[in-house]
Formats: sequence, structure tokens, C-alpha cells
Amino acid sequence: MSEVKKIATRESYGKALAELGAEHENLVVLDADLAGATKTATFKKAFPERHIDCGIAESNMVGIAAGLATTGKVPFASTFAMFAAGRAFEQIRNSVGYPHLNVKIGATHAGISVGEDGATHQCNEDIALMRTIPGMTIINPSDDVEARAAVRAAYEYEGPVYLRFGRLAVPVINDNPEYKFEIGKGVTLREGTDVTIIATGLCVNSALEAAEMLAKDGISAKVVNIHTIKPLDEDLVVEAAKATGKVVTVEEHSVIGGLGGAVCETLSAKAPTPVLRIGVNDVYGESGPAAKLLEKYKLDGAGVYEQIKAWL
Repeated sequence: MSEVKKIATRESYGKALAELGAEHENLVVLDADLAGATKTATFKKAFPERHIDCGIAESNMVGIAAGLATTGKVPFASTFAMFAAGRAFEQIRNSVGYPHLNVKIGATHAGISVGEDGATHQCNEDIALMRTIPGMTIINPSDDVEARAAVRAAYEYEGPVYLRFGRLAVPVINDNPEYKFEIGKGVTLREGTDVTIIATGLCVNSALEAAEMLAKDGISAKVVNIHTIKPLDEDLVVEAAKATGKVVTVEEHSVIGGLGGAVCETLSAKAPTPVLRIGVNDVYGESGPAAKLLEKYKLDGAGVYEQIKAWL
């Protein structure tokens, strides 16, 4: 059996920007002294005159991006998720969200899979923070194929977009001719009748692995990939909940305010359903190898399977 191809979505981000840069002269990329890590260096090499290194000044970077957007440019402001959603929250809220400017936030190194950088850099709160900003679109791609499609869709979309990428290389699961990316539309990856697993980001692969394990126990799990957290595909969520009667959400993010929160808010209003939220349980992360951290926090396939099996 051939080895599964793995690519970090931050790599996909850098490549997609370079591809789009060749097609659109109004695309500008900003970075906060992290071009090597966020992979915007790929764009910088191809288009140095359209890459702005703002230094370790993330809040200022967002302000510059807002200014560029008012001139017709399409800026992608790039840095780690902790610094984008955390340090520059006020600027994103007031300078980008309030005037609804066409700024894209490229947030890399999200979640505990950042690994050895530890709790200070493992941002598990960014989706919750960005969800509170009116008019903000939030996309959390699951693999290389989806990440590149998401960057292109974000460029084509008029308005602020928060793009969430990871440091860890993850399996490519959407490499098929049927795959289609559309902002606000989830993707059903596996049909099932007993439980629906709704996942986002790198946890989509974990959900698929868990579904395989559940199948061996005679449990039929439907798997839905929600790449766009906001606007949420409420129709798909409600339809899946009604079809199976039980829902599990899986995310590399706090169980508070992320995908789980969005799904529960929707279902409580439109189709009350028992929900198990799997994610980071209101704790900080810690330093360690990414794969080991995902295993410890039960966000790998086996961990997701264990939690769902116990709940059912």
C-alpha cells in the first residue's frame, strides 16, 4: 500500500498566493517577520515588489492592509493565528470588520499541532474570536487541496476573510475530480445512519479514521467536512442531524465558541439533537511533538473513536 501524501496547509497557502499573484496584479501580501514560517516567502520570491514585511508589528500590519484595501488592492495579511486573532483582534474588528473591507487574514500555526512552540503559540481560541466579528467569513481547510481552493475563493470573495492554516503536514483527502469548494457549503465525505461526525481542519481526517473504526463495531457514521465555520452550512447540519439523530463535532480548537458552538447554536434553534463536542476542553496546550499532542488530547483518529464509542 502506497504511503498517503501529507502536506501542511501553510505550504498550500504560500503556493496558492504565488499562483494567484501571477494572475492578479492587485494581490498584495503582508507578513510580520514570519515569511519563512507562514510560507509567504514563496510569493515574495516571485513578486518582491508586492510583498511587505511589516516586522513584529501585527496590529500595524492589519492597519496597513486595511489602507491598501481602500485603494483597490486585495491584501493578505499573514502571521501566526495567535498573533492575528489574538494580538491584532482590535484592529481586525475596528479597521477591517467595521468598515467591511476586502482584507484577507492568513493565520498559520493554529491549534495544538504547532507542537514544541507550546501553549503561548497554540491558538485554540481564534475561531471563537473571529466568529464574534460581524460579517467575518471563517475558513478552516482540511488539507492541501482544500487550502489552495480556499485561498482562491477568498481572493474572489468581496469582504473580510479569516483563513486558518496549520503547521503540521496532514494527509491529502480531497484529491478527487468530484471535489468542489464553495464558501459556506459543507461536504459530505461518508454516508452513515447511526451518528453524524461534523469535523473541520485536520480533524476531518481524524473523523474519517474514527468512522472506519466505528464501522468495525457495527456503527454507521456519516462524516461531514465543514471547512467554512462562518457562514455555517446550517441546512446540511440540520439535515444530517435529523438523518442520524446524534451529532459529534470534532475540531482542533476549544470546545467553547468554535465549530461545536456554532453547530449547537444552530441545532438548538432548528433541530434539537444530542451533541458531543470533541476538541480542546477549556485548557491550555503544552510543548511536545505535534502527533503526540494530538494523541494526548484525543484529537487523532483513535482518540476521536474512543470518545464517540464511549458516548454512544
